[in-house]
Amino acid sequence: MTVPPRSLRRLALAAVAATALAACKPAEEAAAPEARPVRTVTIEKRLAGDVVSLTGTVQAQTEVNLSFRIDGRMIERPVDVGNALRAGQLVARLDAQNEEANLQSARAQLSSADAQLVQARNNYTRQKELLAQRFISKAAFDQFEANLRSAESNVESARAQVSLAQNRLSYTRLTADAPGTITRVGAEPGEVVPAGRMIIQVARAGGSDAVFDVPAAVKDSAPRNPEITVALTNDPKVTAKGRVREVAPRADPVTGTFRVRVGLIDTPPAMRLGSAVVGRMKLDFTPGIEVPPSALMRTQGKSAVWVVNPKTQTVDMRPITIASHDADRVTISQGLEPGDMVVTAGIQALHAGQKVRVVGERAAGDKR
Repeated sequence: MTVPPRSLRRLALAAVAATALAACKPAEEAAAPEARPVRTVTIEKRLAGDVVSLTGTVQAQTEVNLSFRIDGRMIERPVDVGNALRAGQLVARLDAQNEEANLQSARAQLSSADAQLVQARNNYTRQKELLAQRFISKAAFDQFEANLRSAESNVESARAQVSLAQNRLSYTRLTADAPGTITRVGAEPGEVVPAGRMIIQVARAGGSDAVFDVPAAVKDSAPRNPEITVALTNDPKVTAKGRVREVAPRADPVTGTFRVRVGLIDTPPAMRLGSAVVGRMKLDFTPGIEVPPSALMRTQGKSAVWVVNPKTQTVDMRPITIASHDADRVTISQGLEPGDMVVTAGIQALHAGQKVRVVGERAAGDKR
């Protein structure tokens, strides 16, 4: 069947119109990306009187290094780490053969000097009698007198050498000067040790300290004479009270913290040297803002957190400065303000400007 030309034209116009209508139809909008679920914590303003906790160790109030005064080969060290010492107890011993030989030589020189002194004194006495009888001149007598004075000086010098040799012989034995406990050893029997090298380190009996590395912000916010409660980390029921005994005048160049020694009062027997402890102290004012450790991230070598914009429900990265941290919380000194919503879970897959959906929120410091 033949299609009339007019019908063909109508079909063509219809196809063109359909194409034009299709071209004019707006493209469907791309599906919006799904918001990523996150958990957040809202920063609250903290009040004065908050309690700060820091981790430290128990150390002796006085620790000394015992060492030999002379060089030599150590042949004996009958003590080891953990041993209790009493005053005067032998700690180590050097090979004393050379010092014994030196002492024998010094004694022989003293004997010789004594004999020369006896001879010089006898000559002086005889010559003095001859001078009184005018059998010799005064000049000749002066020579005998000088010989006597020289012999006396030689005896004094020889006695000093004997005393020095005796001292050096005694230095081959290293003894404890006070009771205490050995915390470290620095040399083993058989080694040739120089004078002054640490042989053992002794924590002297008589008192113990809890030692903490304290951030500057916490140190500056501490009251004048704080009472600190110290507890064992593995048994919080074992506690002791303490007072600040010493604060380092300079900060550690690496960590920026100050070494603080807290003298313990009535230290429990379970709080032994080297025990890990937690010290708690009430502050005059708050040195920073706390967030959970899970909120932290590192970028370009610096610490940061993700902060949610409540209006746009997007996240932005916020650089922060950490004042202190432990296993339960991190104290932020700069970078956050009260009211900020910090992401605490789901931070690994976030990027700047990403849409998020808050599925769990709590206030900072809430332990639930």
